[in-house]
This record gives sequence, C-alpha cells and structure tokens, in this order.
Amino acid sequence: MSDHYDARETRDPEERLRDQLAQLSRQLAHAKANAPAFRRLLAGVEPADIVSLAALARLPVTRKSELVELQPKDRPFGGFAAAGWGAHKPLVKRVFASPGPIYEPEGARADYWRLARPLFAAGFRPGDLIHNCFAYHFTPAGSMLETGAHALGCAVFPAGIGQTEQQVQAIADLQPDGYVGTPSFLKIILEKADALGVALPSLTKALVSAEAFPPSLRDAFIARGIAGFQAYASADLGTIAYETIAREGLVVDEEIIVEIVRPGTGDPVNAGEVGEVVVTTLANTDYPLIRFGTGDLSALLPGVSPCGRTNMRIKGWMGRADQTAKVKGMFVHPSQVAAILKRHSELGKARLVIDNPDGNDRLLLHVEVSDERSSQTLAIVESIREITKLRGEVVFRAPNELPNDGKVIDDVRKYE
Repeated sequence: MSDHYDARETRDPEERLRDQLAQLSRQLAHAKANAPAFRRLLAGVEPADIVSLAALARLPVTRKSELVELQPKDRPFGGFAAAGWGAHKPLVKRVFASPGPIYEPEGARADYWRLARPLFAAGFRPGDLIHNCFAYHFTPAGSMLETGAHALGCAVFPAGIGQTEQQVQAIADLQPDGYVGTPSFLKIILEKADALGVALPSLTKALVSAEAFPPSLRDAFIARGIAGFQAYASADLGTIAYETIAREGLVVDEEIIVEIVRPGTGDPVNAGEVGEVVVTTLANTDYPLIRFGTGDLSALLPGVSPCGRTNMRIKGWMGRADQTAKVKGMFVHPSQVAAILKRHSELGKARLVIDNPDGNDRLLLHVEVSDERSSQTLAIVESIREITKLRGEVVFRAPNELPNDGKVIDDVRKYE
C-alpha cells in the first residue's frame, strides 16, 4: 500500500503552484459572485489578475476575531458563505457554533473538512474502527473527524468527551484500531484503564488536535504502543497542516494556500520568521475564505519533508498573534505598531513592551535599526503618540537582536 494518500502529495512544487493559482482565480471569482462580504472586500479586484502569491498578498486579510462582530450584522455567517438554507443554494448540511459565538457551516461535500489526509498520514487505513473522542455537541470537531474517517473508509464509534469509565469499557469491548481526540483526554483514558486494571492493546495509533502535543506526551504514548500524530485544523478552514512519520514540522494541506504574515498586517514575513497563519481555501465553494487570518503563530520550514511529501511545511502552533493590550483605558493593537514602522522606513522589526514600574503603565517601543540615530527618537515618539494616543519611549536595538517569535506586543506588567 502507498505511503501517501494520493499522488498530489508528491508532485513537483512548481506543478502544485500552477494548479493552486488556477484554482485561486476560480475561487476568487466564485467568492465575489456568491458571498456578499467578498463582493465588498474584493470590489475592484479582477480575479483573473491574481496570478501570483505576491498578487494574493495584496488582498485584504479577514481575521477570525472579526467574525464575532461581523456575523450579527449579516446572519448567519457574516456574508462570507456562499451556502445556507431557505432561499440559499446550495443547502448546508449542518451548522455549528464555536466560542464567540462564531457560526460555521458544513457543506454536503464528502470529507468537507479534509481530515482523511491527516488520518492516513497518522496510519489509519480503510476498514479501521476509530474511537472518536472529539465533541459532537455544538462544535464541529466530532463531525470533522467522523466525515474524514468515513471518506477514508473507516468505521467510527462516536464516543465524545467525558465518562471515562464508559470510554474504557467501549474500547475494551470493541477493540478499535485507534483514537482521535485531544491528547490530554487520551492520557486520562489510559490512566483510568490502568486504575481499573483494564488492558487496551488494540489502540496502536492516534490523531490528536485542538491542544499542544508535547514530545514528552508523544513519547509516553509510544511507550504504550500508540503512535500519536497531530493535525492542525480549524472549524472554519478544516485541515491546515498535519504531522507525518518524518516528525519534522507539519505538512500543509493540498487544498489551501498558507501565508505567514506579520501580526496586525497582511504583509508576508521573511522565510523562517514567525508570524500569523493566513489561509486561503481553494476547493470549498460553500465557505470560500480568502486570506483568512487564524490568529495563530507559526513559521515556514525550509526544504522538503523526508517522508516524500513536497508541499510547504510549518513548524506547528507557536502561540497567538492577537496581542491586543489595554493601556490606560486605550486598546493597543499590533496593527498600530505596523503603522508606526510604515512611517519610518529605516526601521526593521519592532516590539512594543508594556510594563508598569512603580504601578504606572509605560510603553517602550524596541526597534531594530542599522545605526543608532538619536535624531530619529523625537519623530518616532511623536508617531507613537499620534497612532496609539499614548505616550511612549524608544529603545534602539541592533538588526536581528529582537527574538524571532512573532511577538509584536509584549505585556510584562505585574500586579501585586
């Protein structure tokens, strides 16, 4: 049996890019024609002109955090969906809610969230029985994994969350081949099985998601004969990237374009630099998200995975890009730091550090510059005041001195 889900995973990167750009043009045209929000956002954009990643990078970013405010203005999906119910065509199959609340559609297309590919990479094969411990209530995680498992040809036990003794009993009785759910809940199930004196030898593989999967826990599962792999997915976008047997970062899914941008902007960062994950969907015509800011931080990995998959890789989840802070009653956003940098082209990276010596909030804008020119200080201080409406100070740093962690605002205030 093949080590890869399909031939697309190992195709030449240039061929992949050509195919993606052709799909991108069609998706842009579809979004403009059928999703009112994109009709507004892409006004004046000719889809046929977006023929490169550089051209894509000039389009506006819509961030997930904005949907909380946008959806109530145009129920149910803020105008970003091209499907719904009632007079809408095509008809969505299910509707889910994530915290916010943010509502997400599930279309009728098989493997709507594209989880079959990461399941295959984690070792699942047609005919397997999967013990699914993702939630089936309100949020789509349970359905996400179930539809992917069905597309792969697997049977599913819809276990959901909680009830650990019943979980152990079902696994002991049904002998599923593997587990899907959060890694922490798998750990809880295994510990409960130990406490009950019940062996669970059938579990040999796992696909975990929705939280961190540290190497220590991965190795603990391996010691028990369970090979665990992680998937990076969201309710809006489906699969973004997934782990393979190479265990070198996460391979990006075949049906999306991923960009890493400077937090608070839509500007791509340099290769290897940490930034926000921005995703454009290429195959989902029900919910055609264009340059959708996830709010997650990651970075691109150079080279090709040793597993043979040729798509780009990311390091995985590295924190949150939404670093908004409240200072003296005013919100300070990463986009404001970016606006300051745009006023002063001689500056490189920047980090706004917020502290409170003696209990008083203070802004310190650390900026990289090739040479320390005191003549710049007053102009930068004035930009801080005009853009943030707060007083701040400037600290000059050498090029590449600031950490490469994607952090734009660092709130280090302490309250005693």
